[in-house]
Amino acid sequence: MSGNTLGRLFCVTSFGESHGPAIGCVVDGCPPGLALDASDIQPALDRRRPGRSKFVTQRKEADSVRILSGVFEGETTGTPIALLIENTDQRSYDYDRIAQTFRPNHADYAYMQKYGRRDHRGGGRSSARETAVRVAAGAVAQKYLRERLGISIRACLTRIGEIGLDVADWSAVEDNAFFCADPARVPELERYVESLRSEGDSAGAMIQVEATNVPPGLGEPVYDRLDADLAQALMGINAVKGVEIGDGMAAAGMRGTAHRDEMRADGFLSNHSGGVAGGISTGQDVVARIAIKPTSSITTPGRSVNEHGENVDMRTTGRHDPCVGIRAVPIAEAMVALVLMDHWMRHRAQCGDVEPTTPRLPGRSPDAPA
Repeated sequence: MSGNTLGRLFCVTSFGESHGPAIGCVVDGCPPGLALDASDIQPALDRRRPGRSKFVTQRKEADSVRILSGVFEGETTGTPIALLIENTDQRSYDYDRIAQTFRPNHADYAYMQKYGRRDHRGGGRSSARETAVRVAAGAVAQKYLRERLGISIRACLTRIGEIGLDVADWSAVEDNAFFCADPARVPELERYVESLRSEGDSAGAMIQVEATNVPPGLGEPVYDRLDADLAQALMGINAVKGVEIGDGMAAAGMRGTAHRDEMRADGFLSNHSGGVAGGISTGQDVVARIAIKPTSSITTPGRSVNEHGENVDMRTTGRHDPCVGIRAVPIAEAMVALVLMDHWMRHRAQCGDVEPTTPRLPGRSPDAPA
């Protein structure tokens, strides 16, 4: 299997399966001299881990990370950083009854068609379990971006199923189980997710992720545009079916006079393009949104076929998220961090000594009125 590495200069290669002994990754290209230990990574994993609230899958994984290489005397050495997370709460027998059946809208059928074999235990490599190591690697990138460049990355849930949410209070995101910035709606979300579980159903979600204080100049046109690489990384998250940068799809219904980000000497007047123009960061906040499909593994019986091509009715058992988008918030932050880190390294390599004569314009918050 190819396609397990993200990035050009700051590279992350992941390995492992949902029900194997461990999952992990190798982070290659991290600059030396960054203070780093497991305590810098663990908080990010704790935000993503299963079982953190009653509204997500009840698989109980500590997600304790071990740093196996690339750090000496508390600092990165510039050599590959190997990160390992052991799986400790697998229940593979939950999948025995569907070992010969393809779960609808899951990776089962596609994997069998491509490889002629598959790991039916929780989806194997296709499981969202693998995203834990992306969060671990993203924590390394976020620490560098925050400490060396002052870049801050944050995300929140803006929709679950039929319920749309405002980005009203970023400070509330860490105070509820939904990573919701609209705290008055949290009781409604709790009732909604409980109803999904009782009905044996699931719901999709929308997440907004923002990176602030991003320097202008990140992005490698024409084929390695910053927004294109962000879209690839975010679309690579399990269950993501749509990515928007800035106004995204809404731009199709706008006029140029409304969408263009006009400028004055004291700064940009809007941020409809999400902090990227011509594939290069402008210095404004980088803003993206992702749409996540409803969880495919639900207890409501559905129609499928088995490995012999015979029609069957199937029902997924086991422990699953009624809305997988809830735990995708820290994953989205991690993927944006990995792309920004890689593009910073590439920018520094080619254009690190460029001194533009035009002053940097202040950006405009995407939540501010135009």
